[in-house]
Amino acid sequence: MTRLRPLLAAAAVLALGAVTGCTARADDAADGRLRIVTAFYPLQFLAQRLGADQPTVGNLTKPGAEPHDVELSPRQVGQIADADVVAYLKGFQPAVDQAVALEARGRAFDAATAVPLLPLGGTDAEAGEEPARLSGGMDPHVWLDPQRFATIGDGLAARLGQADPAHAADYTARAAALRRDLGTLDSEYASGLATCARREIVTSHSAFGYLARRYGLTQVGITGVTPESEPSPRRLAGAAAEAQRTGATTIFFETLVSPKVAETVARDVGARTAVLDPLEGLTEPGEDYFSVMRRNLTTLRTGLGCTS
Repeated sequence: MTRLRPLLAAAAVLALGAVTGCTARADDAADGRLRIVTAFYPLQFLAQRLGADQPTVGNLTKPGAEPHDVELSPRQVGQIADADVVAYLKGFQPAVDQAVALEARGRAFDAATAVPLLPLGGTDAEAGEEPARLSGGMDPHVWLDPQRFATIGDGLAARLGQADPAHAADYTARAAALRRDLGTLDSEYASGLATCARREIVTSHSAFGYLARRYGLTQVGITGVTPESEPSPRRLAGAAAEAQRTGATTIFFETLVSPKVAETVARDVGARTAVLDPLEGLTEPGEDYFSVMRRNLTTLRTGLGCTS
């Protein structure tokens, strides 16, 4: 029933003549600004950085909400229907996929088409293949690699330029500036994680495959790529054994889900716990992608025993 709700919501909007969407369209048309709808925070961050004050940017995932299984209201489906560009990652949020397919064909930007995604096992798809979809076992958390995230930014800037040719050069220039900033962040991670006592990160949620691959770490995930999935006793035991084998002193858990799984493994191996944020959504006022990523770097350096 959960998976049917987005389609039912979309049908309701169509039956009502997309009343809420028509209102939004009239308001935005009056100021002439591009209307962008993003599926979750990292894409909202990109749209805001690339657009500055030229477009209006809405986000379908509320702050503090876990985005994997987001459900859409009729109003949100109307926002998708009326957007000039919808930025999403196909396969990550099924409700958004369904609404985009129904309401936004030809106006969507799929971040999964901009860069090759990693299989859940942590290696790149073979060169030359069409980028695989998450339904094929791909890891969605690509924004945790600053270089891949920059490439998604380039792709979104090109898509915004197609929708708004008058400001295409502005979007391209901002994407270049963002790439420089992300390059600086990448250098900070590379140097900060170059010399560490341990290279394994034991995490409650297998969201850090891209980050681990980029900086020569090994992710040991207790649960799968979806944080609500319950680990089996066998998997818990395996994670504890791996933590003991590698001498892990910290078990990492994320901000938007319960820390109980991480606490269980930490208790079994005599380790402490710490928050490592997968940046699926913001939890504190005043934060942004860069501040959270830099806090993650500090947390990793402490947990892995890194030296300067």
